[in-house]
Amino acid sequence: MLVDLSIRSREPELMDDPSMDLSTLGSVLRDINLVNKIFNGNRITINAIKDLVRKNPKTSYKIIDMGCGDGNMLRQVALYFRKNKLTGQFIGIDLNANALKMGRELSAQFSEISFLEQNILELDSNELHCDILLCTLTMHHFKNHQIPIFLDKFVQLSQIGVIINDLHRSRSAYYSFKLFRSIFLKTKVARHDGLVSIKSGFQRSELEQFSRTLPRSNHCIQWKWAFRYVWILYVNP
Repeated sequence: MLVDLSIRSREPELMDDPSMDLSTLGSVLRDINLVNKIFNGNRITINAIKDLVRKNPKTSYKIIDMGCGDGNMLRQVALYFRKNKLTGQFIGIDLNANALKMGRELSAQFSEISFLEQNILELDSNELHCDILLCTLTMHHFKNHQIPIFLDKFVQLSQIGVIINDLHRSRSAYYSFKLFRSIFLKTKVARHDGLVSIKSGFQRSELEQFSRTLPRSNHCIQWKWAFRYVWILYVNP
């Protein structure tokens, strides 16, 4: 029987367990980073940043990554900025203390990167602002009623725009990953959570529905290989 993907799954991911030990979490994040590397998942976000920077030239940029994990995305952004002689301050925010510990260790050579332990749903928009806000493979961890809450906070926090990079929920993605995981992924958690993530991902109509709750922004939603949506929210001044 084919998997039913008509609605988003509410099944929790194993890596969302805050009691997961540091060693196991590190192995899982390495698997996730490998998937992003093979399919150029982070390049989708980098290209969107490039577009926002081109349209909004400044001497320096402050970029926040929500649900940053071990900071892999921010390190890629920092390398892009260095290569293109751009100046930036990069802040990773996550609720998982172990992930942030790894992020700080892995980012030791990046003085421009810092990390904060914070619940996304409890952010104070009066205390934390940025030029560009990133949310990569994080939104699918939240339930439908929670998503408009933090999207509204994201728009309040960002001066230029918000870049969301997340999964397309489809049978093609689901069954392709089942084959991929058996070859490339080492951890049972990543093999399990990858399928759960796809079942928790989004279809275009759902993203468009969320966009209608944010009238202060202009929206661009595009499908990207491999089975991703990039959603850019251009913040209106």
